[in-house]
Amino acid sequence: MITTSGRAIFCCLLVVVQGGAWGQSSGPLQRVPNTSLKLPLVPPVNGYTTTNAFGSVAFVDPLAIVSPPGETNRLFIVEQRGRIAVITNLASPNRTVFLDISSRVVGGVPTDERGLLGLAFHPSYATNGYFFVYYTRSATTSAGTGDHQQLSRFQVSPTNPNVAATEEVSLLTMRDEAVNHNGGCLQFGPDGYLYVSLGDEGQQNDTLQNSQRIDKDFWSSILRLDVDSPFRPTSLLPHAHPANTNEAGGAINYRIPPDNPFVDATSFNGVSVNPNNVRTEFYAVGLRNPWRFSFDPATGMLYCGDVGQDLWEEVDIIVKGGNYGWAYRDGTNAGPRSASAPAGFSARIPIQTYRHGSATNQGNSVTGGVVYRGDNLPQLKGAYVFGDYLSGHIWALRYDGTNTVPFVRLTSLLSVAAFGVDPRNGDVLLADQGQDRIKRLIYTTTSGTQLPPTLADTGAFVDPSSLTPNPGIVHYDLNVPFWSDNANKTRWFSVPDTNATIGFSVQGNWSLPVGTIWIKHFELELTNGLRESARRLETRFIVRNANGVYGATYRWGDSSSNATLVSEAGLDEAFAVYDGGTIRTQIWHYPSRTECLQCHTVAGGLAVGFNTAQLNRDVDYGGTVENQIAALTRAGYFSSGSIGSLYTLPALAHPTNTAYSRDYRVHSYLAANCSQCHQLGVTAFGQWDGRLSTPLATAGIINGALNNNYGDPNNRVIKPGSLTNSIILTRISTLGNGRMPQLDSSVLDTTAINLLSDWITTDLASYQSFADWQVRYFGSTSAPEAAAGADFDHDGAVNYLEYLTGTDPTRDSDLWKISVQQSDDKIQIHFLQIANRGFEVQWTSDLSNVASWQPLDTPANQPFFSATNFTATIEDVLGNAMTKLYRVRVFEH
Repeated sequence: MITTSGRAIFCCLLVVVQGGAWGQSSGPLQRVPNTSLKLPLVPPVNGYTTTNAFGSVAFVDPLAIVSPPGETNRLFIVEQRGRIAVITNLASPNRTVFLDISSRVVGGVPTDERGLLGLAFHPSYATNGYFFVYYTRSATTSAGTGDHQQLSRFQVSPTNPNVAATEEVSLLTMRDEAVNHNGGCLQFGPDGYLYVSLGDEGQQNDTLQNSQRIDKDFWSSILRLDVDSPFRPTSLLPHAHPANTNEAGGAINYRIPPDNPFVDATSFNGVSVNPNNVRTEFYAVGLRNPWRFSFDPATGMLYCGDVGQDLWEEVDIIVKGGNYGWAYRDGTNAGPRSASAPAGFSARIPIQTYRHGSATNQGNSVTGGVVYRGDNLPQLKGAYVFGDYLSGHIWALRYDGTNTVPFVRLTSLLSVAAFGVDPRNGDVLLADQGQDRIKRLIYTTTSGTQLPPTLADTGAFVDPSSLTPNPGIVHYDLNVPFWSDNANKTRWFSVPDTNATIGFSVQGNWSLPVGTIWIKHFELELTNGLRESARRLETRFIVRNANGVYGATYRWGDSSSNATLVSEAGLDEAFAVYDGGTIRTQIWHYPSRTECLQCHTVAGGLAVGFNTAQLNRDVDYGGTVENQIAALTRAGYFSSGSIGSLYTLPALAHPTNTAYSRDYRVHSYLAANCSQCHQLGVTAFGQWDGRLSTPLATAGIINGALNNNYGDPNNRVIKPGSLTNSIILTRISTLGNGRMPQLDSSVLDTTAINLLSDWITTDLASYQSFADWQVRYFGSTSAPEAAAGADFDHDGAVNYLEYLTGTDPTRDSDLWKISVQQSDDKIQIHFLQIANRGFEVQWTSDLSNVASWQPLDTPANQPFFSATNFTATIEDVLGNAMTKLYRVRVFEH
């Protein structure tokens, strides 16, 4: 009989046999405590750092920190998925939902840059209760159907100051043809007008042609609007546009300040424009993605962080009528459209630019900050504090109206989406989307236990020169190592306290006890391919604590006997490598402590590769070869004491293991190198899912849509048959900016590049999804006979099974079958194993108990996505007589 179950199909036979059992071998691995490691549980703090501003109070993906004018005891936090939370009493912080419009909001972390993006309170909020929000919604307007950016006014409840009414008044409803570069920051200026930032609408290279236009839409700008009620008597009506009339039934719910710079404009960049089409809302133009701007409360100066494209990030002082250059210019350099700049084009120069990279003066996505005017950090008084979302660096710069004092690094914190101010004391607050907390910038004298200055002082090795680990430190290997520029790596881990255990998971992350330490040693062959030429580079540590993990690394330099601690900022070192008859220079990057966290993510389980699919392999333990999972189980490292059937656990396949299908090897590569950041519904880069547990068919990879299509609407995450339109391939084939995985790499992974290229042009050229298959055979995906569980030809095989096994659903003679033979005390189950499909034989002795089905515990039954078809034979040993039913689960990865 045949039944369906999720993304798998079962084919079942009833057989009377006799029972059997599986026995696990023993090995030399014994768990002992470690008492030698001397790394502190929490890294030392020196100078500026951040701390939780409000204890354990959490906020979901915070990206704006706002307080109403004149208030000192409340703080409002914008949560990107559609809620505004309020801390009603800063002295005793809690989280109360002030406004929930999540049902109206689309996007938001962890999927993309859309969502609820901005909040500002009217200067007269205390009397009129007005506040304004900016969010992404789905709508149908005269401009089209799909995403729109919405600017609306709301009002506080007349009976409860901590709850808002949900009725809204629309000001702008702007059709948006991309998911990124939305802007969304809202601020009231000292003049009482509302300022609104908008990006260039998205994609790359300003392909939507918004950045140097004042007579089109509202993008690539900062707007300045009169939103008073009533409007100021001298304010002007804006020119009609679908965005300002659609939602208001023809009414326009804002006005134009009469001194806005493009009122009465008849030319722009020296080129004539129709004054009736000019967007008089513009205050400043030529911005790519202005991500967070703020006014200096003392001077009124407007600072803005503008996210760059390929090489540069910038901080600007926004002035009335300023043109900031994009896309004719990027930073202070030529932009992607520089060749088409008219003769009349002139741009303002940023007060600060920095290159893309991971050094302490670099990053990849600027987050605009605030000018510090508090008293607790007098040395920062008057400095502009800002940061970088991806590199995690937090900096301070000073600008006196003419000159900029070079910015200096204060500390590091990844995923800072916004800065704000504590209304009680002026402290700098940071919206940390990585930990869902609001952090406070503080200064502390050196505190905490210092890191050991040398590798010998860490207590990891009996003798660093021999790399012999101390007791309680266990060697482990991975099926698919993370790419590290051809370096050879050796790994160990320790759970020092033998009372602490690891929570095992077959598909998900393992839960790792506080105090766990991972050690990874790197060596580089100075003659590529000659192991004897390897030079020791560094030995890294990752330490698990209650807050997550931190990293530290030790550089060997010219020594082979000891290594020294690398500074918190990291460093680069050049090596001459003899490679195939030529000598090339390879830059080795020793990561900063912040950079460690870019890969060692919560979503990825904190320790990259420390999971079932990576560790499910044999390792030599002192002369005895044993499966790592089995050895760790037997030694008592797992809290459950048993991990179930060893032979049915998943295992990644190395890119060079051609026994496995190319499809599965690609999936394994993505799981090893990308899944810590790319997970659907979990991470900030969750447009597609690299985890092995998510089938490729539903992972958003094959023909998957992109957050950023890089200016080509034909681009996809992976596009079958097209190398140029497959962005994953482009990213792993790129050095420098745009490189994926996102690390300082100076050597391309040609094995992975060739693997993905062959997959795209060979396997995927004839790729057929289940939907394609339905259309091929039934002409539709919605026809009843095309349903996954339908059986059109009445052969006992439902459609989804026929899809998985490659049979014709319209011919009952074309059927995938299993057969069973009995020989003495053995049962043999035979079936055709289809390439790139998983097969698992299961058995039960009680058909009435659905939960009693279990896999046969035999090596031949382990998951194997073969490169070719072959006839599989799975044996079951007979024992005491009992009735058994067998079925085969067919599934895809």
